[in-house]
Amino acid sequence: MRTKWLALVLAVVFAAVVAGCGGSSGGADVIKIGQTVALTGDSSMWGQSEKNALEMEIAKINAKGGVLGKKLQLVAYDNRADATEAVNIAKRLVGEKVVAIIGPAQSGVAIATTSVTEPSKVPFIATTATNPKVTVDDKTGKVRNYAFRTCFIDPFQGTVAAQFAVKDLKAKTAAVIYDVGSDYSAWLGKYFIEEFQKQGGKIIANEAFRTGELDFRAILGKVKGSSPDVLFIPTMQKEAALVMKQAADLGIKAKFLGGDGWGSPDLVTLGGSAVEGSYFVNLASLDDPDIQSFIKEYKEKYKSDPVMPNPVMAIDGLYAIVDALKKTNSTDPAKIAEQLAKTKDLQALSGKLTIDPKTHNPLNKPAVIQEVKGGKFVFKAKFVTQ
Repeated sequence: MRTKWLALVLAVVFAAVVAGCGGSSGGADVIKIGQTVALTGDSSMWGQSEKNALEMEIAKINAKGGVLGKKLQLVAYDNRADATEAVNIAKRLVGEKVVAIIGPAQSGVAIATTSVTEPSKVPFIATTATNPKVTVDDKTGKVRNYAFRTCFIDPFQGTVAAQFAVKDLKAKTAAVIYDVGSDYSAWLGKYFIEEFQKQGGKIIANEAFRTGELDFRAILGKVKGSSPDVLFIPTMQKEAALVMKQAADLGIKAKFLGGDGWGSPDLVTLGGSAVEGSYFVNLASLDDPDIQSFIKEYKEKYKSDPVMPNPVMAIDGLYAIVDALKKTNSTDPAKIAEQLAKTKDLQALSGKLTIDPKTHNPLNKPAVIQEVKGGKFVFKAKFVTQ
């Protein structure tokens, strides 16, 4: 009798566990949304801010009743901005039955993630991964069915930077220093060069370094000899700050220009006075009047400004997922992916969001030029994709 009773109890417990774990929503009253994000390492400042923003926004949605009568649950894991780790995280999130994933932020990391999400048929929405290959397979030329993004892409970012250099900075010559081990850096540099030359400018130096290098004096010596009007540095904030600091020490007088990887307070902390007066392209600005209520709310909750632009891009992705959940009335990841491709004129945090079904990139996404002035990032100009 005791053995039968024990067996009955175990059967009931097992059935309860299976019921609680079954289904794409991850539970009867919960819809799981995954996040693959750098919470440690050089990119953690953006990652932590991105996670904070999502938790804040999800709490607000849940307070209003959630979605489809269920609470949203953020399942976030640290990918350390590493492609191999991101693949493991993607497998873990798929195994935990998330309906969709927000992130990654880095292009190479996002491209690696597609090796899991495409066969698993679980969509992800990259936040600041700007390489075209994130959503379109460069080998086949076909759109990846389960890869999306809320940011503009590198060809546009490179075009904006080059046009700003020529038209606003009046540059006739430019030098480029890029990280050969980074898809983001290498391709952004390439697009800048193409547009700068198209605008009539001349590239007089194009120097590469390898990820992890901290001493750039040798390649900067070559750059100094060419005396460029602009030095374009399509890297993350750490490398950019060190390049500018060492360039200033060598007496290079060029204007410094970069991409959205610069948008961290670390740029000023590491670069000091050398970064003053430099410019970079970004996805969003703290000065944008359309997001002031979000910035105020974030600052009140976390006692600091959000580290732009990741939090804004992440919330845009969250809104797109919520919209897809509502319109499909389903937690099936494949159906959510189909609806994401149809997103049109959705009021997101950064503005109206429309996804191009042919590329899974957003249409008419604004870009801003920011200047480092007085140790702050100051809005300089705004561009919109066409």
